[in-house]
Amino acid sequence: MAKKNVTIEEIAECLNVHRNSVANKINGRSKFSISEAFKIQKNFFPELEVEYLFAIEE
Repeated sequence: MAKKNVTIEEIAECLNVHRNSVANKINGRSKFSISEAFKIQKNFFPELEVEYLFAIEE
């Protein structure tokens, strides 16, 4: 997100949810739905695969 200057607020607006919901999902407190993941990928990161964007870091 930082490399492309995408903000939590922009993602929240795209998903039609509160910014705190997006922050909780980014921080791992809750999960993005599959439809949310694809919407984020399509709108902000079309050059990347959705699997790459939402891969779990170990």
